[in-house]
Amino acid sequence: MKKQLVLSITAAFMSLSAYAQDYKKIHQALLVIDGHNDVLIESILPGKDISNRIKSGHTDLPRLKEGGVDVQVFAVWSDDKKYQKNAFKHANDQIDALEALIKKNPTKIELAKSSADIERIQKSGKIAALIGIEGGNMIEGSIPNLEKLYERGARYLTLTWNYNLPWATAAAIEIKTKGSKNKGLNEQGEAIIKRMNELGMMVDLSHAGKQTFYDVMRISSKPVLVSHSNAAALTPHYRNLDDKQLEALKENGGVIGINFYSEFLDSKYRSRVKRLYKSHFKEAADNKLSVDKMYSKLPKALKHKADAPFETVLKHIDYLVSKLGIDHVAIGSDFDGITSAPQQLEDVSKFPILTQALLEKGYSQADVAKIMGLNFLRILKENENNKK
Repeated sequence: MKKQLVLSITAAFMSLSAYAQDYKKIHQALLVIDGHNDVLIESILPGKDISNRIKSGHTDLPRLKEGGVDVQVFAVWSDDKKYQKNAFKHANDQIDALEALIKKNPTKIELAKSSADIERIQKSGKIAALIGIEGGNMIEGSIPNLEKLYERGARYLTLTWNYNLPWATAAAIEIKTKGSKNKGLNEQGEAIIKRMNELGMMVDLSHAGKQTFYDVMRISSKPVLVSHSNAAALTPHYRNLDDKQLEALKENGGVIGINFYSEFLDSKYRSRVKRLYKSHFKEAADNKLSVDKMYSKLPKALKHKADAPFETVLKHIDYLVSKLGIDHVAIGSDFDGITSAPQQLEDVSKFPILTQALLEKGYSQADVAKIMGLNFLRILKENENNKK
C-alpha cells in the first residue's frame, strides 16, 4: 500500500514536472483570447505606437506576441460623464485609430468580425483584433448608431459604464441609490437588447446594475457575456457577480471573463495600498487622495507589494468554475484599464504563466483551452448567424 502511494506521488510529480517544462509549448498551441483590454484609450488614441515595445502601459504588439495572445478584444471606451455628447464620434475615432494600427502592421494584426475570421487569422499567425464597445452612451440612444458600430466590427456592447443611461442603470449608481425606483432597462433598453440579439452582437453585463442584469436575462434570446468581472463571494465589490447572478448566468449559457484588477481580486488591496502609502510618505502623506492616486505615487517595489497575490486570480477561477462549470469561465484582463495588476501578471506578455499555474493545479489541457479562449469563441459563435 505504501509502495503504491509512493508510486502515485512520483507519477503525479513527474506529470507536474512535464507540465512545468512544456507549458510554453502548450500555451502557444492554445487559442488565447483576452476579452477586454483598454489599450485604445490608454495608448493608441493618445498617439503611442504600440507596433513596437513601449515602456508604459500593459500592452503592445511585441508583448501580445510574447504572451501568445491570438485574439485581443480592444475596448472602445468613453467616460459617460465627460461624453454626454459626441460619444458616438469618440467611439468612431477610436476605431479609426485601431484601423490605422492594423494598416501599419498588415503582417502582424488583422480585424476580425466573426468567429470564422478568428480561426482564419489564427492560422495565419497574426493577432486577431476584435472590437468591444464599453458603454452604451456611445450609441447615443440610437439603434442606427448601434448598427453602424456593428458594421465597423463591434461584437459586444457593455451596456453601461459607471453612470446611468436613459435606458439602463449601472452597478456603480444602483449601489448608491438603494430603494430607489426606475432601475434596470426601460422599453428603449429592451429594444436595444432585442436588436443586439438580431445582429449577433453580444450583450456584455460587466458594469451593469443588478436590475439591468436580470432584465437582460429575461429578455435576451442569446447567451450573454460578462467580459471583465469576478466573484463577489470572494471579493464583495459591486463590479463582481454574486452567487445568484452566477446561477442566472449559467442558466443563460453565458460566460464571465476574469478581471485582473487587484481591487476586484483581493478585498485587502485598498487597505494594503493605504498602509504602504502612509508608511512610505509618513508626515508628507495626503490622506485625501484616492487609492488609485496613492498607488500611483508608490515606488515600483511597493506597488508590487500592494498588488494582489497571483493566487487570488486562481481562487476566483476555481470559484467560478465550481459555480458555473468549466464551459462558462474566460479571460477579460482589463489591462490598460486598471492601475494595479496581480503579481506575476504584470502585462500581456505574462499569459503563459496563467496557463502554467492552471495546469499545475490539475486542470486538464482541454479545460485550460476552454478558459483561455474556447469559451469566449463559443459564445461569440452562439450569438452569430442572425437576421440583420
